[in-house]
Amino acid sequence: MKLIRYGNPGIEKPAIVCGDGTFRDLSYHVRDIAGDALLPETLRTLAGLDPLSLPRVADNQPIGPCVGNVGKFVCVGLNYSDHAKESGMAIPSEPVLFTKATSAICGPHDDIVLPRGSVKADWEVELGVVIGKPAKYVEFNEALSHIAGYCVVNDLSDRAFQLEGTGQWVKGKSADSFGPIGPWLVTTDEVGDPQELSLWLEVNGYRHQNGSTATMIFNVAYLVSYVSQFMSLQSGDIISTGTPPGVGLGLNPPSYLRSGDHVRLGISGLGEQHHHVRSYAD
Repeated sequence: MKLIRYGNPGIEKPAIVCGDGTFRDLSYHVRDIAGDALLPETLRTLAGLDPLSLPRVADNQPIGPCVGNVGKFVCVGLNYSDHAKESGMAIPSEPVLFTKATSAICGPHDDIVLPRGSVKADWEVELGVVIGKPAKYVEFNEALSHIAGYCVVNDLSDRAFQLEGTGQWVKGKSADSFGPIGPWLVTTDEVGDPQELSLWLEVNGYRHQNGSTATMIFNVAYLVSYVSQFMSLQSGDIISTGTPPGVGLGLNPPSYLRSGDHVRLGISGLGEQHHHVRSYAD
C-alpha cells in the first residue's frame, strides 16, 4: 500500500493511493497515519479494504508529511563509504547516530526555508524507515518485522552550523523545513528488498546524487537492530539511513543551496519530492 496524508498543515487526513493515482480517504478507518495505525494488525486491516469503495479525495489537495506525530527522528551519518570519503571523514566501524528535531519535518513539496545566517545549506536524499511494531533489543533476523514501511527523506543540513564552531550535528540538521518526508509511506510488502532501491537528487535540473541502497555500509536490518539496543523504537518513529555521494559539501568547490533554487529527489517505488528554496526573510 501507498499511504498518504493530505490537507492543510496540522489537520491532515489519512488516505490510500489507488493504482490510478487518486487518493481515497481512510478517516473512517484510522484517525491518522501515525502511532497505532502503523501496527501490523492495523495495516493488514487497511490492506483488506477495497480502495474504490472509499470516498475519493478532491484533486489538488496539499500533501503533508507521510507520517504524523513522529516521536523520534533518528539519523545515520556516513553510511555510504563514498559519502564518508567526500566528506573527508573515516569510514565508521559502527553506525554514527544523531537526531533531527521533529519540528524540522515538513511535507514533500513544501518550501525549504533557509534559516537566518545560513550560508552552507546542503542536500541529502535518504531512505527513511518507519517503525510499525515497537522495537527494543531486537535481534538482526527479526528487525525487518518491526518496519511498517519506507519513505523518501531529504536530510537537509547547514554545514556551518553542523561542522564549524562547536560542531553539533543536531544543530545543523534541525532547522524548520529541514526534514521533508514522503510523499508516501509505502508498506514493506510493496517495497520488497530495501537494499535494492535507487535514489537520486537534482538541484536546478542537475543530478548531483545517483546511488543505490545496495551500497550502504550498514543495511536496514542492522540499523533497526542497532538503534534498538540504545533506545526503544515506537510506532511512527523514523530512521533515516544515510546518503550516497554527491552532496554539496563534497563538490569541488563546494556548492550550497540558495534562495530561488529548486530541489527534486526520489527513490524507486517511493515517489518524488519537489521543493522551492527560499530564505527566512523572503
